[in-house]
Amino acid sequence: MPTLDYREHLLEDLTDPDYAAGYLTAALEEGEDVFLLAIRDVAEAHGGIGRLAEGTLLNRENLYSMLSERGNPRLSSLMSVLRELGVEIQFRAKPRDTKAA
Repeated sequence: MPTLDYREHLLEDLTDPDYAAGYLTAALEEGEDVFLLAIRDVAEAHGGIGRLAEGTLLNRENLYSMLSERGNPRLSSLMSVLRELGVEIQFRAKPRDTKAA
């Protein structure tokens, strides 16, 4: 029986906006560098950086740089990328620390 490798399966799953949103949320919890690389994974699942550049009107080379481990994207660029990928950022209150009495 043929099998899909992990990467192929991941990219297939990342075409689903709900799955992509969960993936990006988990990546952000791991750290900024992991989050930026996860955005690249989602972009690859949606046709690659070239297609993302067309959809966002951002320069392809700048996107590669922005979504690298050392990337430092502007918020406006990041929002444009996420919008094009069909996901959005949501904020929630951080749970307060509770101390036992």
